[in-house]
Amino acid sequence: MPRFEPFPAIHYPTGTDLGEVTAPPYDVLSDDDLDELAARHRHNIVHVDVPREADGDDRYDRAGDQLRSWLADGVLVRDDEPGFVIYRMSFRDAAGRDRSIVGVLGGAEVAEYGDGGVLPHERVTPKASTDRLDLTRATRANMSPIWGLSLSQGLTDLLAEPAELIGELTADGVTHLIERTTDPARVDAIGAAVAADDILIADGHHRYGVAQQYRREVRETTGVTDGPAELTLMFVSELIEEQLSVEAIHRVYRSIDREALLAALSAGFDMAPAGAVSPATLAEMDATGRLCLVAADGTGTWLTPKPGAFDGVRTLDGVWLEHLLEGTSASVSYQHGVDEVRHLVATDGTVAGAVLIRPVGVPEIERTAREGVVMPPKSTFFTPKLRTGLVVRPLE
Repeated sequence: MPRFEPFPAIHYPTGTDLGEVTAPPYDVLSDDDLDELAARHRHNIVHVDVPREADGDDRYDRAGDQLRSWLADGVLVRDDEPGFVIYRMSFRDAAGRDRSIVGVLGGAEVAEYGDGGVLPHERVTPKASTDRLDLTRATRANMSPIWGLSLSQGLTDLLAEPAELIGELTADGVTHLIERTTDPARVDAIGAAVAADDILIADGHHRYGVAQQYRREVRETTGVTDGPAELTLMFVSELIEEQLSVEAIHRVYRSIDREALLAALSAGFDMAPAGAVSPATLAEMDATGRLCLVAADGTGTWLTPKPGAFDGVRTLDGVWLEHLLEGTSASVSYQHGVDEVRHLVATDGTVAGAVLIRPVGVPEIERTAREGVVMPPKSTFFTPKLRTGLVVRPLE
């Protein structure tokens, strides 16, 4: 089972306008987003979290120097004693329902998959970039959290009572609130609850891979096997329906012509016109169990599974599509959002078509974890996104 421990959090002082200095995760930010955030405030976290190539070859070292300078000057403060940070998000989801999610930020055990209690939930697409590893080496800090789902029961109840408020902000319709607890009894109870069962990585597989590599480096160079690098910053929430908002990441196909794509899909699906594609298409997909193929003119084709076509194949839209397209020339990429998919198919002449898929439900996420298998890449899109800069975990 995974260790989950309190830590002395680094954060902006209470009273800071967190809307000015925090940011969305680095991997969802465009260059224009970065320009806007950097200009918004000279202490915005992107000045440390996203060193840019235009800043020169020493950009990571300068990011580390910037972090240490902010700590020395009081722009950021480091808690005197370890604790857990309770993180609450309130928002209205895509279906118009008022939602709230609560989890806890702590140091989660870093281990090779299979050796510890932290599990991947989908196959990870390889990334050649060493950006996050270079940043970790230079800052000696975990700058942004991984999102983990605890398979243990009762964590939500342990987090219900408010603790000491550190900060609050509202951005893009989501209210983010963080609280600190150092109460020994509560800290012990939270740590024990998380450590009672496995943690499934929801978002941040690449960051966990970086933590694994950094841990190896520290062990090899120092021989230390009980230091801060043995853990990494993780937001852990309970794997229950009311604590998750999951959306689909749709499939975009290239390197295959339209006719060949249709032929491959027709082996497993009956096809019928779906009319103009819109966000309402997703609701109809959920209600009917169908998928939808999007054409360049914005119209769709219903894909209804043929009886027996997927016998012996795991009941996941992404797995069905992989099964049908295996052995073809098709290459796949991933796109979130119906409007974004429509725009891409309409404007990118290299796209043969895109398939809208349905979100994966909590029962399937848990079943997959319990059986020790992984889903195809980009099977789930967890919302809302955790804010970077609310809490940093030191590695020294």
